Amino acid sequence: MSINMVADHARWPIANDPIFEISGKAKKAIAEHGKENVIDATLGALYDDNGNLLCMNSVYSTLKGLPNEKIAAYAPLAGTPDYLKSVEKACFGDYKPNAYIRAIATPGGTGSIKHGICNYTNEGDTILIADWFWSPYNTISEEIGRKVECFTMFNEEGNFNIVSFKEHFEALMAKQGRVVTILNTPAHNPTGYSVSDEEWDEILNILKNAAKNTDNRVILLVDTAYIDYAGQGQERRKFFKKFSNLPENLFVIIGYSMSKGYTMYGMRSGAAIGISSNEDLVIEFQYSCMHSGRANWSNGTRGAMETMSTIYADPEKLTAYQNEVVTNKKMLQERAKIFVEEAKKIGLKTLPYRDGFFITIAHPEPKKVMNELTKYNLFLVSLKKGIRFAICAVSSEKCRKAPAIIKKVIDDLGSVR
Repeated sequence: MSINMVADHARWPIANDPIFEISGKAKKAIAEHGKENVIDATLGALYDDNGNLLCMNSVYSTLKGLPNEKIAAYAPLAGTPDYLKSVEKACFGDYKPNAYIRAIATPGGTGSIKHGICNYTNEGDTILIADWFWSPYNTISEEIGRKVECFTMFNEEGNFNIVSFKEHFEALMAKQGRVVTILNTPAHNPTGYSVSDEEWDEILNILKNAAKNTDNRVILLVDTAYIDYAGQGQERRKFFKKFSNLPENLFVIIGYSMSKGYTMYGMRSGAAIGISSNEDLVIEFQYSCMHSGRANWSNGTRGAMETMSTIYADPEKLTAYQNEVVTNKKMLQERAKIFVEEAKKIGLKTLPYRDGFFITIAHPEPKKVMNELTKYNLFLVSLKKGIRFAICAVSSEKCRKAPAIIKKVIDDLGSVR
């Protein structure tokens, strides 16, 4: 290229998104060899055992039953009032914290991440994330002139590495006086780890200690995109209560998504939920996010908002929806159990898994493993330090077969190094 036309800040490498690229290869293999002969474990979306995208009937019958004008109309910048009330119920369940709370609609959970990074850091700041992370955290940060720093997520026992988190958090706070840290839990992408209630106590003790200096600004962004597929019942929501009565300079943002829990991936609906012991700060949060939303995507998808609020206004529809979630969760948990058990049998070591859509295997040459696996018509995603298998998209039968293929490829690559 002889010249550049885009501005310096908008110049990025010419490359396709790696996840969608490998997913495209999987779809090509399915067209050539048949769905039954390909294992496509690339995308983070629920598929049934026949390889079809799972779309919840309770959700789409509600959407299709809405009057056209409720689907077509603009939504308010903050989201419709009924939607915002429903989001709080859907997110917190029985564990709403004792605090001031304001929610604002976003395009999926991604919009809430953008709000948290953009509106709670200064230009040039560094945010703190785990070393296993969803890549758009870095993409969003780079786009607006921020950086990321990683703490080591797991200790030698396979639990949350509180020592590494504390070390990195306190060093960043000493440098910046303001730290946004993102914790993707429960059902972490890509590992499937969920922070325990006891680990939450340790994390919050570190944040509260930093907040003792009233000049510090502590912002905790909890990405809960996969919460509806974590644990039994509401057990993975108990930690929300721990956000009650926090120091006023410790602000919590919850990233909530309708993509996974409502199988509304393409309708791009979610919310950022601000939590504080100071009412002025959640009002500040709301208006800051409204301004950013207007500047970036204007408003959210009215049809998705109306779908959720209609479900929550009708006990019969809500029960039908909740029953579907339970059924889907059981399916996912059965797949995870099969994969993990098969991996243990043959000595394929996975990262600690508790909940969610993905299981990850650490490896120093993930792209080599990913590319070699395509020869067996097994498609998964390579990360910086390993490979991610989307159990959400793979039948129980294929979850039983996959570990042996992965183990063989890893062993074969080891023998030719």
